[in-house]
Amino acid sequence: MLEIQKKLTNTFYVILSLPATAMGFALSVQISALSWILTSKYGLEIHDVGLVWAAGPIAGILGQIIFGVISDKVWFWGGRRRPFIIIGGVLASLALLALPNIDVISSTLGFNGNLGVAIAVALSLDLAINVGFNPTRSIIADVTPEGVERTKGYTWMQTISGTFGVLAYVIGAVWDNYVLIYTGAVLVFILSIFPAFFIEEPRKLGGEEEQKGSVKTKTNWLEIFNDIRPLWGFLLYAVYAITARLMNAKPNKYMIYFTIVITLYFILEALLKKSGNANKIEKGRIEFRKVLAAHSFTWIGVQTMFVYMFAYVQYKVYGYTDGSAIPENVNIEMGHVVSISFLILNAVGAILPAFVLEPVARKIGRVRTHAISITTMAFGYAGMLFFGFSPIVIYILMAVLGIGWASTISLPFAIMSQKVEQSKMGLYMGLFNLSVVLPQLVASFGVGEAVSAAQDKSLIFVIATVTLAVSAVLWFTIKDNDEKGLQNEN
Repeated sequence: MLEIQKKLTNTFYVILSLPATAMGFALSVQISALSWILTSKYGLEIHDVGLVWAAGPIAGILGQIIFGVISDKVWFWGGRRRPFIIIGGVLASLALLALPNIDVISSTLGFNGNLGVAIAVALSLDLAINVGFNPTRSIIADVTPEGVERTKGYTWMQTISGTFGVLAYVIGAVWDNYVLIYTGAVLVFILSIFPAFFIEEPRKLGGEEEQKGSVKTKTNWLEIFNDIRPLWGFLLYAVYAITARLMNAKPNKYMIYFTIVITLYFILEALLKKSGNANKIEKGRIEFRKVLAAHSFTWIGVQTMFVYMFAYVQYKVYGYTDGSAIPENVNIEMGHVVSISFLILNAVGAILPAFVLEPVARKIGRVRTHAISITTMAFGYAGMLFFGFSPIVIYILMAVLGIGWASTISLPFAIMSQKVEQSKMGLYMGLFNLSVVLPQLVASFGVGEAVSAAQDKSLIFVIATVTLAVSAVLWFTIKDNDEKGLQNEN
């Protein structure tokens, strides 16, 4: 083990953050360039592009859980996470290189048309990112002790990854998406392979010895399904919405009400559940369900902003309604407003975790820091609702929202990782990802229907404000099982 890892120096935390940075950069390239290149270069129709993107959440649901479970149980190439980080990074690099060359691949293989190869390449990129993402987050929990150092690991992860994410948007804006794609292919390869030589993984994870002496040593999938009870309503709605969309059926309002009732019931159940005399593992699972409930409401609001921000700017700032004829120069201007808004959001999200949130968490605890950050985000959304009628005000409010965004993509990983069995970290990282992906599907389908039907697009930030306020309340009910320890270490 290198001295920098033994002493947990800042240099080691930077290196430890690089695999997650690689996957995050690949995702940034995908967001920035995939739809553009499929439509502009290969002439895919919008519904074809939508088909490609629809596979992303499914890859996230299945891929992260499956590869998380596998990485918990194997050991080769000198690690349990290392092989999947390397394989995911190499595949993602190759998929990025293939994007601008889909026509060459099609002609080489003798195919007529690019759609099939385009979908195959895009899905390969999605799969590669999901192969790598879970292990890049799990390895941080594997090699850092619980408490301050683990929090530091995840906040540094977001600061380094977020900085490169902002760089991706800058490269695309200053040069073009081709430069971004090729730069991404090189960076993803280097940032995935390079850290493998400097990070030594433990051969045994915490809790493995206890598990050997326990009656239950195997993964019980029924128990796992039970662990995600707070997400059952989201899961039911996602399945219903996707099925209805494929069948071109109109949404059934009673089905929507039913799923809302189920969601509220199981979330209240999770909050009211007392650990009592439960053992350590069962107490952790009870707290894990509460984390899922709180985090899921965060992502409904966040995804609503991501998906429908353009519609809000179009309606509230420039006064155009659905179906309006918008001059090209105004369209470009609106695009700039949205792009700058998200650039500000991500810049704040990159700076704050390591330099602000981690020191604050040392003083008052991770959960309290995160709950306050989410509360700030709820107020930011309310500000957008009442005052966000000009670009300047929007930019200021996006900086405020960046506080909650910085916390959302860093602290929950540290909080969650202390609730679950260390020997099943890959599995629980995959399950935790469901509290992101399923609400994203709800925002894409359910919120999309509501926003589309509403004449006043302010509904976007009504939904975002309410869901973030609910999330903040839920976070304040969660115990930080190492909060006192954090304070004593100072």
